[in-house]
Amino acid sequence: QLQASGGGLVQAGGSLRLSCAASGRMFNSYAIGWFRQAPGKEREFVAAIDWNVGSTYYAASVKGRFTISRDNAKNAVYLQMNSLKPEDTAVYYCAGKPAFIDVVRAPLYKYWGRGTLVTVSS
Repeated sequence: QLQASGGGLVQAGGSLRLSCAASGRMFNSYAIGWFRQAPGKEREFVAAIDWNVGSTYYAASVKGRFTISRDNAKNAVYLQMNSLKPEDTAVYYCAGKPAFIDVVRAPLYKYWGRGTLVTVSS
């Protein structure tokens, strides 16, 4: 029900925009989050958005560089990533959970899409 796309190879300092598309009406009343997992590391929270009111929350490591947004008409959520660093290299996942509460906790997310790989070269 969720599909992430937009990953690729980019040089440090560059930008990428990831997209998360959902089938049906599953975004309604949901929080949509982005997580990432680098090789050998645990999955970590990146950003989340409240689908209904647009509230957002970011991990400290990406705040000011990444922007999460939504397009109600297209049933899509985006992650604009600017000023990318090599440490941003990871597989990025989008996920959905009921309600914009405890958005940093991955186990609370009900739906997960397949990830998209982002590689930032130095």
